[in-house]
Amino acid sequence: MKINEHAPPKNKKELAFQLGISRQSLYYKPKLRDKDLKLKAEIERIMLEHKAYGHRRIAITLNVNKKRVLRVMKLFNLKPKKRRKWTKPGDIKQKATDIPNLIAGMIVNSKNEAWVSDFTYIPYHGRFVYLATIEDIYTREAIGWDVSLRHNAELVMQALLNALKKNKAGAVAHSDQGSEYKSKAYANLLESFNIKQSMFLKGSPWQNGYQESFYSNFKLEFDNPGQYDTLGELVEAIAHQIYYYNNERIHTALKCPPTIFRKRIEQRIAKVELNTLKSKQIRKGLCV
Repeated sequence: MKINEHAPPKNKKELAFQLGISRQSLYYKPKLRDKDLKLKAEIERIMLEHKAYGHRRIAITLNVNKKRVLRVMKLFNLKPKKRRKWTKPGDIKQKATDIPNLIAGMIVNSKNEAWVSDFTYIPYHGRFVYLATIEDIYTREAIGWDVSLRHNAELVMQALLNALKKNKAGAVAHSDQGSEYKSKAYANLLESFNIKQSMFLKGSPWQNGYQESFYSNFKLEFDNPGQYDTLGELVEAIAHQIYYYNNERIHTALKCPPTIFRKRIEQRIAKVELNTLKSKQIRKGLCV
C-alpha cells in the first residue's frame, strides 16, 4: 500500500495505518537489529576463546536461548571450527572376544562406578603418535592418559595406572576389542585392582559412545599436530587440551566442565555427610 500524498500521515499511528502494518513493527526491526548485533559480538568473543563451540555451548555460556543464538549465528554466518579428518591405519582383523558388555543398560550414579577407555591416532610429521585415555562415565572427566609412539598393551596400561594415581579403582573398565585391551597383561592389571573388564561387541563402536564423543571433539578442537617441532611440544599441547576439556570446556550433558561438575557433587555429598553426622550427635545428646 502506498502513502496518501494528499493526506500525509501526522504521526506513526497514521503511517502504520496507511502502510497496512502494526505500529509496533515500525520499531521492531531497528531494535531487533541492535540486539542481534550485540549478541553477535558476544558470540564472536566466545568463539574466539572456544573455537569449536556450537550454538548450544555458546547459549549455555551466555545464558541465552539456544534458538536465538542459532538464529543470530545463521544471520551473520558465524560457524564453529570444522571437524578435522585424521587418516587412520587399517584395523587388523582379529577374533571377537567373549568378554561381556557390562555397561549396556547400566545406570551410573556416582564416580568410579564405570570407566571407559580408548586410544586414537595423531598424525605427526609422516608418522603416528598414539594417545590413550580413561574417562569416568559419571563425571565425564578424562582421569588418566598416556602418549606413546606405539599402540600396545603398555600404552593402555600406563593410561590406567595414571588414572589410579589419583582415583579409587573403578568397578568396571570398558573398552573396544582392540588387541591392546585383550592382552593378558592388561587383564591381569585390571584383576590386580579388582576391576571388572567390559567390552562392546566387535564392529559396534557406538557402544563406547563416551570415548567416541571425546575423541571426536578432541580432534575437532586440537590444533594441527604438525605445527609442533618436537614430540615434547606435542605432548605438552595434548596435556593442555585435556586440561581444557576437563576444566574449561562446557560439556553439553553436564551444562558445565567435568571438573566443576565433580566438585559440585563432592560438595553436596560432603554437606549431606556433615548434616547426617550432626543429626547423629544431636540424637546421641538427647539420649544421654
